[in-house]
Amino acid sequence: MRLAVITHVVHTKKDEHIFGYGPYVREMNMWFAQTTAVVIVAPLSNETPDTIDLAYKTQKLSLQQIPEISLKGITNLIKTSIALPGILAKISRAMHRADHIHLRCPGNIGLLGCIVQIAFPKKKKTAKYAGNWDPDAKQPWSYKLQKAILRNTFLTKNMQVLVYGDWPNQTRNIKPFFTATYPEAETKVTVVKNWSQPYKAVFVGTMGANKRPLETVIAVHKSQQLGVDIQLDVYGKGDETASIEDYIEEYGLSDSIKLYGNQPAAVVKEAYKNAHFAVLLSKSEGWPKAVAEAMFWGAIPIATNVSCVSWMLGEGKRGLVVDTEGIDQLPERWSRVLEDTEALMVMSENAQQWSRQYTTTSFETVIKALL
Repeated sequence: MRLAVITHVVHTKKDEHIFGYGPYVREMNMWFAQTTAVVIVAPLSNETPDTIDLAYKTQKLSLQQIPEISLKGITNLIKTSIALPGILAKISRAMHRADHIHLRCPGNIGLLGCIVQIAFPKKKKTAKYAGNWDPDAKQPWSYKLQKAILRNTFLTKNMQVLVYGDWPNQTRNIKPFFTATYPEAETKVTVVKNWSQPYKAVFVGTMGANKRPLETVIAVHKSQQLGVDIQLDVYGKGDETASIEDYIEEYGLSDSIKLYGNQPAAVVKEAYKNAHFAVLLSKSEGWPKAVAEAMFWGAIPIATNVSCVSWMLGEGKRGLVVDTEGIDQLPERWSRVLEDTEALMVMSENAQQWSRQYTTTSFETVIKALL
């Protein structure tokens, strides 16, 4: 089976291997294992792979390079307009030659894929919408347009749209989905936390404004000021890094808040195992892997109520659900929760039990059925 993948993920090359963002590549390798040939239509960068990047395992892969595009600002719109015919031609050619079309959404390239796939109603298709599918969420117009096209069964035929969460009043092609990081064998490893101070918290993710890493650092600092002996390890990099470094220096927090940048999956896994909490105060999410992975190792998530997060956390039975407008109250709430260690133990156990339903083993079975 020939699979065509249309994605905005920026790729790199090294020693004839093609690399991409680690969590994405790890998932796609499971899709590719079911195919005879793969064509990826995606941007390619001249930069060297980052620590967090992984190489595709398959040797039967062809990358059709297209430029990155943006719809923000006059200059970017002009550049996009010039590049558009070539991009659409490559997407159309890949879809025409494929037995199965797979779109990665949301994103500007995913939007183009949503439009082009209309011309291939008989082709078998899947779309992985990795963002927030909540119908009431405030999102860019391009995201809303992608969702409108994907849920429209007149325009979008023969496609299963995989979304995070089970939302009411959806068209028949919208399928609740999940993602997974760890295999079935890892469920045999039980993690029991020692619920005594000092507590350890982790932040894992892009250090950008959407994930609110600075607000996470401030919440930990304020918890310390309330008398909680807690440390924070931060994994990731991005635009907010400099502001966080300045905050740590200003308040003398280098002993209790440490920045590790992007790290391999094995390092992050050990961080989850050693952590009591995982904090993710995102403005928007799809299925936050940092939450699901933390739960797998018994680290209690503290996460904002976006997308399907509240459902993942069992409405508070498996973690602390934070209102997006109530982050300022988190330190006081956190300190109160720490007073009941028995409740924390139960919450940690509940988190492990729930997350361990979603393994790469079961994920591979579902992918095989989709293809």
